[in-house]
Amino acid sequence: MAKIRNNVIVRGASGSFGEQLVLKIDKAGRTILCNTPTFSPNRVFSPAQLASQEKFRQAAAYAKDARMLEVYVRKAEGLPVNSFNVALADWFRPPEIQSIDLSAWTGEAGQPIRVQARDDVEVKLVSVEITDENGTVLERGPAFKEDGGWWTYSTTAPASGNPSVSVTAEDLPGHTASQTRSLN
Repeated sequence: MAKIRNNVIVRGASGSFGEQLVLKIDKAGRTILCNTPTFSPNRVFSPAQLASQEKFRQAAAYAKDARMLEVYVRKAEGLPVNSFNVALADWFRPPEIQSIDLSAWTGEAGQPIRVQARDDVEVKLVSVEITDENGTVLERGPAFKEDGGWWTYSTTAPASGNPSVSVTAEDLPGHTASQTRSLN
């Protein structure tokens, strides 16, 4: 695939050239020249290819509905992609939990648990669940967003023994990432 800038012969051209070349113009105004795709009429897709195609269909359906969201429009500004492309890419990248900071929590009520979560566009929600050694849920709730990708959850009940903290981060398409840490 060649990218052509300010060539008098192909400037502003788009479409197919014979049955050999395709010319496209991207958002940045660049003319892109590539071979015409060829497909065998008798091709058979593998199960992995069919699964990949289904994932792409789901991502495209999401991006079609989400492309008008301000966050995607803003993210596409100044890039050679549009908001549909940003939303499509966001669907394929789940959020990441980078850190769970339990340093200020000793198991008492009213203490903070900090979580650093990131996404290529935006983390929509971070939730925290605290369980005891037997897996009984002691409390759960949403964390509140702070600067630098950090979220803070304030505990509401005391926890004794060796409690576990499970954190779940969710992005705009609804994909999640989870991580669990023990207090001790």
